[in-house]
Amino acid sequence: MKSTSYFTLLMALLFFSFSAVNAQENLLNQKYKEQVIHKLSQLMNDYYVFPEIAKLTEKHLLAQLKEGHFDKFENDKTFAEALTISVQSVNKDKHMRIRVNKPYQAATNSPDRLVEELLDDIERSRETNSGLNAVKIMEGNVGYLDLREFSELESGIPTADAYMKLLSRTDAVIVDLRENGGGVPSMVQYLCSYFFDQKLLLDSHYHREGNDTIEYWTLDKIGGTKMPDVPLFVIISGKTFSGAEEFAYNMQTQKRATLVGQTSRGGANPGGTIGINEHLNVFIPTGTSINPITKTNWEGVGVVPEVVTSIEESLGKTHKLAMDAAKAYRSKAKEKHRKIFFNLSSNLEVYKEGKSEEAILKALTECRDAKLFEEGEINDLGYDYLLDHEKPKIAEAIFKSNTILYPNSPNVFDSYAEALMTNGDLESALENYQKAFDIATESGDMELDWYQKNLESIKRKLAKKN
Repeated sequence: MKSTSYFTLLMALLFFSFSAVNAQENLLNQKYKEQVIHKLSQLMNDYYVFPEIAKLTEKHLLAQLKEGHFDKFENDKTFAEALTISVQSVNKDKHMRIRVNKPYQAATNSPDRLVEELLDDIERSRETNSGLNAVKIMEGNVGYLDLREFSELESGIPTADAYMKLLSRTDAVIVDLRENGGGVPSMVQYLCSYFFDQKLLLDSHYHREGNDTIEYWTLDKIGGTKMPDVPLFVIISGKTFSGAEEFAYNMQTQKRATLVGQTSRGGANPGGTIGINEHLNVFIPTGTSINPITKTNWEGVGVVPEVVTSIEESLGKTHKLAMDAAKAYRSKAKEKHRKIFFNLSSNLEVYKEGKSEEAILKALTECRDAKLFEEGEINDLGYDYLLDHEKPKIAEAIFKSNTILYPNSPNVFDSYAEALMTNGDLESALENYQKAFDIATESGDMELDWYQKNLESIKRKLAKKN
């Protein structure tokens, strides 16, 4: 009985395999291939950014179909590869690729399919960390960012801001795009904005639909500290493509960075993926990039680095260049910082109540913008004048400035309130202790009990006074 069962099972499996092969062969019969090519041609004619090239591509595909060029391709994978080669032989557009759809269990356009696709997107985003592969501080205080993809803003911004915060106090930055195949233009815009402090047009995308042009300007507000003067180096390679090339080209044409490595792949036409049928899809470029400086783009030619190296030497060479640039940057910054500190010190030493507050705020703002002081350092300076130098009025001016520079911090209002209380202004102290408590409550601050204790203390003082 056991032998018969195995024989029956084996025959069933062989029959299933034979049927599956026949099904695949039947799927790619002449009619199927004709339908795919006609649908592909329709999509290109409807959406491709250059309609005249779409027509030439269709003509070429139909001629190859008639000649039997596609007869030998027996499955979707090889057929898709052959179609990609054919369309690119005419349009030379490396973005336009025909691919096999990822297999899903649920039916197309069903609620279950939507859930599958969403879960797949979430999993991919988590696995790739939204394209932000690695960040570190290298020798010489050189920041290094290994960026593999420009992700959607919603998923990418929190991680990007966290990574850029780590780089914010470095003296040179390397952005490694050697393995970056592109992504979302708005994320390119967002990350570019970290390296400029003025309003600049980075790139424009002309789209055939609506005869519309979208402009990508540097953003005034980002989630971290801008680094407009820090020496910047971008590593590219033959794998660098699309949005990654846009980032590199933006920096190169704005003379903001030095590019190191090899010439990139050369794809400047953005677009999106459209389904051909249940099994195949095509990425169709619906637009093209227009750089505001060169009035052209890198399509077909790639982005050419200023410093050409081998793949193996790219990182080492870039790091050496960055360390030299960082050393020069530190030397220049040191003299600048000396002047900033001297200006702050002068304003504090000649303090006149009611007249010096604005100058002190301006000097501390300059310190913050130069990344010399942050909230904690300004707070410490205030306590130096409050406790060590016993100059509570100057301390009050410093603490007040800190509340303007960091209005979402409960600690700055608590410190300001302490100075006000020392100077006898209990009503204003109460107002600021209350502000500290309210901010801490709203943010769930771990020191909430401390702020509450100080608030209750000033209330008791006022009650006794009255």
